[in-house]
Amino acid sequence: MDAGAYPAEWELDALLADGVPVHLRPIRPSDGDALLAFHARLSPGTVYRRFFSPHPRLSEKEVERFTTVDYGDRFALVATVEDEMVAVARYDRHGTDVAEVAFVVADAHQGRGIGSLLLEQLAAAGRERGIRRFDADTLAGNTSMLGVFRDAGFDVRSSVSGGVVHVEFPTDETPGSLGAVEERERRAQVASVRQLLRPSAIAVVGASRTPGTIGHELFRNLLAGGFGGTVYPVNPASASIAGVHAYARVGEVPERVDLAVIVVPAAAVGAVVEECGRAGVRSLVVISAGFAETGEEGRGRQAELITLARRHGMRVVGPNCMGIINTAPGVAMNATFAPTPPAPGRVGFLSQSGALGIAVLERAGELRLGVSSFVSVGNKADISGNDMLQYWEADPSTDVILLYLESFGNPRKFARIARRVAGSKPIVVIKSGRTAIGARAASSHTAAAAAPDVAADALFRQAGVIRVATMAEMFDVALLLANQPAPAGARVAIVGNSGGPGILAADACEDAELTLAELAPQTTAALAGFLPPEASVGNPVDLIASATAGHYERALDTILADDDVDAAVVIFTPPLVTRADDVAGAVTAAAARHPAKPVVATFLATRVGAGTLLSHDGGPAVPAFPFPEQAVRALGHASGHGRWLARPGGVVPDLPGVDDERARAIVHRMLATAPPEGRWLDALEAAEVLATFGIPLVPTATAGDGEEAALVAAKLGFPVVLKAGAPGIVHKTDVGGVAVGLGSPEAVAEAYRAMAARLGTGMGGVVVQPMVAPGVEAIVGVVQDPSFGPLVMFGLGGVATDVLGDRAFRILPLTDIDAAELVRSVRAAPLLLGHRGQPAANVAALEDLLLRVGALADAVPELAELDLNPVVASERGAIAVDVKLRLRTVPPGPGPLSRKLR
Repeated sequence: MDAGAYPAEWELDALLADGVPVHLRPIRPSDGDALLAFHARLSPGTVYRRFFSPHPRLSEKEVERFTTVDYGDRFALVATVEDEMVAVARYDRHGTDVAEVAFVVADAHQGRGIGSLLLEQLAAAGRERGIRRFDADTLAGNTSMLGVFRDAGFDVRSSVSGGVVHVEFPTDETPGSLGAVEERERRAQVASVRQLLRPSAIAVVGASRTPGTIGHELFRNLLAGGFGGTVYPVNPASASIAGVHAYARVGEVPERVDLAVIVVPAAAVGAVVEECGRAGVRSLVVISAGFAETGEEGRGRQAELITLARRHGMRVVGPNCMGIINTAPGVAMNATFAPTPPAPGRVGFLSQSGALGIAVLERAGELRLGVSSFVSVGNKADISGNDMLQYWEADPSTDVILLYLESFGNPRKFARIARRVAGSKPIVVIKSGRTAIGARAASSHTAAAAAPDVAADALFRQAGVIRVATMAEMFDVALLLANQPAPAGARVAIVGNSGGPGILAADACEDAELTLAELAPQTTAALAGFLPPEASVGNPVDLIASATAGHYERALDTILADDDVDAAVVIFTPPLVTRADDVAGAVTAAAARHPAKPVVATFLATRVGAGTLLSHDGGPAVPAFPFPEQAVRALGHASGHGRWLARPGGVVPDLPGVDDERARAIVHRMLATAPPEGRWLDALEAAEVLATFGIPLVPTATAGDGEEAALVAAKLGFPVVLKAGAPGIVHKTDVGGVAVGLGSPEAVAEAYRAMAARLGTGMGGVVVQPMVAPGVEAIVGVVQDPSFGPLVMFGLGGVATDVLGDRAFRILPLTDIDAAELVRSVRAAPLLLGHRGQPAANVAALEDLLLRVGALADAVPELAELDLNPVVASERGAIAVDVKLRLRTVPPGPGPLSRKLR
């Protein structure tokens, strides 16, 4: 790192506690006048608390010292709002790894969370530069600064002497500091989105008098929906629109506008945004297209839009979107141009596609699936799924969350947020782009296995997100979860009045990872007591065609009372004598008496189609589906979510024998002379890195000729294996780069000569290892996904790994539960657990190895690829036999979990 160069990577935007964006950047020598003006605005009390004495003016020498830093031993950040400096934070190194930290915030902006934000970023910058501890001296009466230190989540220690409090704390991230950062970010994002979705005054810039245009239809939707505030049309070419007085500019509107909806050509958007900023607008919805979706010029226009908005403290939905909706009482805001307004309800929906959003709202109306709020994010230049998840988690009007995503803004944050939110509100996602055209070349087994959609699947699985493949499936799941609880288990009972549909439902259960419940003897006896003799009281329960509504109600009541039943599927095929409406009433009445167990229904060939059945006496409604397979598939997704909710949360364990400081020092040493793209480590270097995290590896030595190999083998003990030493060879067996079972020095020397003849100078010497006792061969690996970060892989190993493709992935952080599920998630798991009389492998040792690999990948971001193939798992434990490890340089700047806007 060039300590004297301006570190532009530390320029960022973030949200304050009130949800308003603020800009942070390193200080520059040219900031002298701004610093003087900032100091002049400080109250005498604030100045005294900063300098421990009256200090009304800064001298030229002080200004030069404060603004001229080397960005290494001395580092300073400024916060700006509307281009005005509102805070300064700095550290000055005064030891090898210790620095004094200080910050001051303008009086008008104190209490908005600026100090905490600056301290977070300053600590991150210090860690990057080798600062391991901060200290500070502050007056005992400076409660605001002491509060920032106390609430930061660091391990703060303090002492008092002469009215001065000395504070010191390590800069390393801890669970406490990460939790504090997450909570501050959560509150800020909720406040930000609340401003967007609960405005008092809306201006539609580009509102039109011409029916059929977006500007006209959107404005009319706001009026027709009964918006609880005031709507102002803005159009310099019209005196009035839809009977409402129009204004030429936002600045002419007689009250402060909270939300501006912009429907003007892309080239004019920048000027409108600037005008909105000057008028004090807090949120923008940019409907206009012509931005990043159109190419390079559009990307530049979009970047300018966001820069302008952030400068004025505004959040942005879009551009290239269809708008936003909030159906909450007193708000009733439909700021979209969709032709069909949604009914109020308890489902929050985000769509990255505007056209799809229109179809979604129309379909939701057909299904009577009510919406709490809807956001079409379009190009997602600012407001994203992460913001909306935080908001919906806190929104008492939202019970179920639906997301249509084409990309992730910050997937590592999404994973952390979604895992928390899914614990209280189900999240149903369609993620498009499941496949890639062609396969990218990869230099390790792990990288080759990490297909484009693997990371998304791993994220959703760990976070408890329900992933569906189609929009129809999304609506089916939403319809179920918006009206019924997730089942506690996978045991399903099927009840109907005809055999064929029941069999179809039973077959669908297996595909949906559901099981047919084994009805208790008392349940079947009770059913037999009131059903005709021709009825089948096993599962599926066939009531036969003559079944009445009363039979349905009593049978469903009996089945749901069985402790071995978690959910029920009801199927009705209309006979000549029983009315569908009567059966619907019977089903809902029985379901209402068992609210903890979900019930889904299918009414074939009746007017009771897809939609929600009326509830009984205000109880939960029973969703109806056109076909039994749809009902079962939706129930399968709900059951999977229920199992996720029931699983233990898991912890990231504190592993013994881990020295992350030493690991980082070794990695930095190895990268000191490496090219920017990094390099593969040789066998001994890789072993040195693994040892810092206690990852078991077979004793390893290297040799450069046959005689040396024979001597090394004798020290290790026969029999041994020889492997080609070049780190770039992936498939050593394929090229004759492995010789096993060598039992003497002569055999080793001969094997070396034969291998060298085959591989030539590219062999890179040999790696010599003792033979390992047999066991199940697995593969454990790490690959860095450019968006998701490190992925940990587990699967069947050895030479068969590429053929069988039996692998599973998880994202970080890896908990003990994640590791246990990862081992058991592959098809070959029975081989590890004892198969056909074979002894079971030490699965606990295998899980421990996975946790150590995950911890290494988390602590050392420079780890680009890692292959442990094979890992031999036996009764005695788990040990890696071969290792391939590539390091790469990590760009400086805030990490992916830093509190910053995209």
